[in-house]
Amino acid sequence: MAVDPICKMEVDERKTKWSSSFKGKKYYFCAPGCLKEFEKNPEKYAEKD
Repeated sequence: MAVDPICKMEVDERKTKWSSSFKGKKYYFCAPGCLKEFEKNPEKYAEKD
């Protein structure tokens, strides 16, 4: 299970329709609103290395 970086909800990456890639890492979302929020400012929500 992945964790939605916006709302922190667990997401089944095999079943969700919403995902995005940022700096070579794929992120999964529970709903289109969370995806839209992430894509407005991915730097804010992406995992820091």
